[in-house]
Amino acid sequence: MTQPTHDESLEMTDSPDQSGTAARTPKRGRTPRGLAAWRNAVFAIFFLSGLSMASWVARLPAVRDFTELSTQGVGLVILGMSVGSIIGLVVAPVFLARLGARAGMIAMLLLVSVGLVLIGIGGSLVPSVATIVVGLAFFGFGNGAVDVMMNVEGAEAEREIGKTLMPLMHAFFSFGTVAGAVLAAGAAGLGLPVLAHLGIIAGLIAIAVVIAVRFVPRRAELGDPKEHGAPKPPWRERLRTSLSVWADARLLLIGAIMLSMSFAEGSANDWITLAAVDGHGFDATTGALVFSVFTVSMTVSRVLGGPLLDRFGRVPVLRVLSVTAVVGISMFIFGTEPWVIVVGTALWAVGCSLGFPVGMSAAADDPVNSAARVSAVAIIGYFAFLAGPPLIGFLGEHFGLLNALLVILALTAVAGILAPAARERSRS
Repeated sequence: MTQPTHDESLEMTDSPDQSGTAARTPKRGRTPRGLAAWRNAVFAIFFLSGLSMASWVARLPAVRDFTELSTQGVGLVILGMSVGSIIGLVVAPVFLARLGARAGMIAMLLLVSVGLVLIGIGGSLVPSVATIVVGLAFFGFGNGAVDVMMNVEGAEAEREIGKTLMPLMHAFFSFGTVAGAVLAAGAAGLGLPVLAHLGIIAGLIAIAVVIAVRFVPRRAELGDPKEHGAPKPPWRERLRTSLSVWADARLLLIGAIMLSMSFAEGSANDWITLAAVDGHGFDATTGALVFSVFTVSMTVSRVLGGPLLDRFGRVPVLRVLSVTAVVGISMFIFGTEPWVIVVGTALWAVGCSLGFPVGMSAAADDPVNSAARVSAVAIIGYFAFLAGPPLIGFLGEHFGLLNALLVILALTAVAGILAPAARERSRS
C-alpha cells in the first residue's frame, strides 16, 4: 500500500450509469493506488476487530476454569463487556469529533489491546474476576467505538471508490474471527497460557492498527488535523452536526432495516447452537456444525454480495434477502428433518447477511454529513447486536427458545417492507 498524500483529494459527482446505479465520477481524484491503500487499511481494521473478538471468546473456557467461575458468574463477567460496548457505541461520535477517525481508531484498538492483556492477567496469572471485568469493559468499549469508526471510514471509502465494498469489509471481520479461532486453538493445543496468547494478539493488534491508519486519508469533517496546520471546524460544531442527523426520517428507516437484520444475525450467533440442541434435540457436536453452517454461509454471502448489489440494486436484493431470511428461519423453527433445519440455517444466514453493510452504504449516499449519518445508523445496528440476544434469552425462558425466534421472523419481514428507504439516490 502507498500512503495517500495531501493533494490526492477527491470531489465526486453522482451520475446514473446504464443500470441506474449511481456512478461516481471524480473531478480530481486520488490515485488508484491511494484508493486501494485506503480500502485495504479499512479491511485491516475490520480484520483486527474480528481477530480480537475471537481470541477472547475462544479462551473463555480456560479463563472460566482458572477462576472457577460458575455459569452465572461467566454471564455476569460478560456483562462487563456488553456494558462497555454499549457505552463505546454511544460515545463514538464524541471521540470522532474530538480525535478524528485516524487517531480514534488507534486509540480504541489500543484500548482493546490493554483489555486483552488485563483479561489474560486476571484469567491465567493471578485469578482476579475484578481484573477480568475491567479488562472486558476496556475491550468492549474499544470495540464498540471502533465498530462505528471503521464503518464510517469504510462507507466513505466505498463512496469515493464507486463500488459496493461494505459487504466485503464485513466479511473481513469474519476472516478475522476465523483467524482468531484458529490461532486460539493452536495456542490451547500447545498449552500456551492465556496471558501469553492474548498478550501476543494484543501486540499484533497495536502494531497493525498504527501501520494501517497511515493509509487512511485525513478528513477535516471527522476532526482529523489538516496538513500544513490548516484549521478544522471546532469539535463542538462537529459533534452538533453529528447529532443533528437523528432528525432525518429516511435515515431512521435505514436504521430500522439494519436493526432488523442485525437482530437476526446477533441472535443467531448467540442462540442458534443452543436452539438446535435444546429445541431440536441435536447433540452438541451437531449443534456446533449448525453454527458453522451459519457462519460460513454468512461470510460467503458477504464476499459475493457487492457485485450482486451493483448489478441489481439495493432494494431488489434486500427484498429477496428478506424473503430468504423468512423462509430460512421458518424452516429452522418448524423443521423436523435435520436437512431442513440445516438448509434453513444457511438461508437464515444468507437472508440477513447484507442488511447491515447495505444500510451503511445507504447512509453514506448523501455526501453532506455522510460520516455523521453512518455513525448514527451504526449505533442503531450494533445496539441491536447487543440487545437482541438477551431479549431472545428472556423470551426463550418464558415461551421456549424456538418460539422466541418468531420475533426474528417478524423483524426480517419488516426489513423487506422498509427496503425502499435504502434506494440509491439516483433511483429515488
